[in-house]
Amino acid sequence: MKNRKIFDQVSDMEKQIGELYEQLGDLKGKLSDLLEENHRLAMENHNLRSHLKHTKEDNADNDNHAEVNKGFPGEGYDNLARLYEEGFHICNLEFGSPRRNEDCIFCLDFLNKTK
Repeated sequence: MKNRKIFDQVSDMEKQIGELYEQLGDLKGKLSDLLEENHRLAMENHNLRSHLKHTKEDNADNDNHAEVNKGFPGEGYDNLARLYEEGFHICNLEFGSPRRNEDCIFCLDFLNKTK
C-alpha cells in the first residue's frame, strides 16, 4: 500500500509540473509579445521625437523668413512629401502612423494627385 501511495504522489507531482510548464510557456509567449510591442513603441517614440526636433528647427528657420515666404504655393504638398519621406503615412487611412519601410499605395496615389 505504501508503494502505491508514493507512486500516486509522484504522478500528482508530475501532473503539477506539466501544468506549471504549460503556464510558463504561456507567460513566455505573452512576454515576447510585450517585448515586441515595447520595441515598436520605443522606435515610434524615437521617430516622433526626431520629427518633432526637426519640426521645431524648421519652424525656427521659417519664423525668421516668414514675411518673405508667406503663402508660398505648393508648401502643403512639400510638407506632405517630406512627412512621407520621413516614414509616415499621409493617406487618410493611416495618417501620421509609421510606414515600417514599405511604400503605401494610398499615400503614393495621394501624392500623384496633388502634383
